[in-house]
Amino acid sequence: MKYVLHLILFFIFSTSIACASDIAREKRLAEQIVDAIFDGEPIFLTDSSKHSFLSIYMESDASKIKGGTIIMHGRGMHPEWKDVTQPLRTQLPAYGWHTLSIQMPVLDKTASYYDYLNTFNEAGPRIEAAIKFMQSKGINNIVLIAHSCSIHMSMHWLHHNTSSNINAFVGIGMGATDFKQPMKRTFPLDQLKFPVLDIYGSNDYPAVQAMAASRLEMIKQAGNPKSSQIIVKGSDHYHKDNAESLVEKIASWLDRLDD
Repeated sequence: MKYVLHLILFFIFSTSIACASDIAREKRLAEQIVDAIFDGEPIFLTDSSKHSFLSIYMESDASKIKGGTIIMHGRGMHPEWKDVTQPLRTQLPAYGWHTLSIQMPVLDKTASYYDYLNTFNEAGPRIEAAIKFMQSKGINNIVLIAHSCSIHMSMHWLHHNTSSNINAFVGIGMGATDFKQPMKRTFPLDQLKFPVLDIYGSNDYPAVQAMAASRLEMIKQAGNPKSSQIIVKGSDHYHKDNAESLVEKIASWLDRLDD
């Protein structure tokens, strides 16, 4: 099985088209984690640009299936990242949610927020491929869950797809950038009519906390009564020692969407 997976990896990345992101690093990340996945199934999705990327799909065996979540990791990481991503993708199934954790575009470890701007156009086709995969499984109640830099990427996509085929959006640590690198475009939170959860740690980055009031005002302008802003007490941007609380708060908010 391992030999077959590595052959697949070689074929996929040797035939990838030119991208702004670091495809060689993406290949290395996939090779490092694919054999170590115990919960869930590694799969390779192909986007509209014919680029194939690693994802991890995990089905819920709960008595009531509520829908599917597409989980997007933070800057430069991968679908099995131990902070935020892995806890969400492995614990949400217990709450009745299928999970699909997807590889987002990556750059060199030293790359900054402004460096990543050039990769944003690559993120949209991956999100769309993930949505199509969920739909192929008969899952139509689809929630995007993005952390940190993936929020910038998904919001860039949502700016042009405000009526996209998703039912809700969860942003974990919205607005994180780098020192002296302010956001280039305001998130279109006032235009998103589906429910939005803005969740961040009480010890999150200063920029995330400083913009919380303005984000909440924009969310309110969008007019969806189920949207909310939640602070996870004691958590930093990565929720390293508070992952269970993060998952519980997100799962609880998702449950309220059915009320």
